[in-house]
Amino acid sequence: SIHCYAVAGGKLTLVHKTPVDGVPRAMCPFQGRVIVGCGASLRIYDLGKKKLLRKCENKHFPNMIVSISTQGERIFVGDVSESILFVKHNKTTNSLVIFADDSHPRWVTGAHPLDYDTVAASDKFGNIFVCRLPNEVADDVEEDPMGAGNFDHKAGAAYKVEEVVQFHVGETVTGLTRATLTPGGADSIVYWTLYGGVGAMQPFVSREDVDFFTHLEMHLRGAAGAREPKKAGKDFSYDHPSICGRDQLAFRSSYYPVKDVIDGDLCETFTQLDPQQQKDIADELDRTAGEVAKKLEDMRNRLL
Repeated sequence: SIHCYAVAGGKLTLVHKTPVDGVPRAMCPFQGRVIVGCGASLRIYDLGKKKLLRKCENKHFPNMIVSISTQGERIFVGDVSESILFVKHNKTTNSLVIFADDSHPRWVTGAHPLDYDTVAASDKFGNIFVCRLPNEVADDVEEDPMGAGNFDHKAGAAYKVEEVVQFHVGETVTGLTRATLTPGGADSIVYWTLYGGVGAMQPFVSREDVDFFTHLEMHLRGAAGAREPKKAGKDFSYDHPSICGRDQLAFRSSYYPVKDVIDGDLCETFTQLDPQQQKDIADELDRTAGEVAKKLEDMRNRLL
């Protein structure tokens, strides 16, 4: 059942209970009403005097709804094993239309919208990803919300979202949100994990930073020889072993190939290298070792 409470005089007062079939795993406010995910059904309820009043419903979700978030009239629904589904509320027909979904099956643990067409989400296998609706699809949906047709459990929705970011954290991510950690700081995606870890993903603001950290990551990954096996006499040895015990690129791509994410943990290991290796990598970047360290510090300061 769904319990409705009122806040009065600093206390919670139970207004009424609404029995529902299925377990309500997710709730979210929506235009003065509430959206509830009960099992595989998505419903919109309005407040009544004796119980919540069901206004509309969609029973065609794949398995079980575990997360709901909204942006304007758009609803982002996370399924327990079928990733993120994009839903539109059609006021004319008072219906909930599933018009787009992800082509990859993912066991979603958390989701948060970044803008009207983009949502960031995490799954139980330690991946963080960002899905975006293509521009032409967004226009089609705005012009004709019912043009998406009915949801097919085998083929999915009529439109597919694009995966713009993919990164393997290494721990089960239990949730994420968009936040600013310091006054006047940059927005970032903050996530937390099953083992008590807290991390953040920060967007770059300039192409120069993207190029710099892409090349730094590449050199630390092995292109400059800092992490590749070198011949020492007749034996092979590592000058600086990988932080995760194996190839960094393979680790960050454990389930899906890493895409458009720089590994900050790997970049931070630059200061742990011996001075000669720092100088070799800095020379490849046309900078000094001090400038590279200062760049890393500036990125930390933007966030913290």
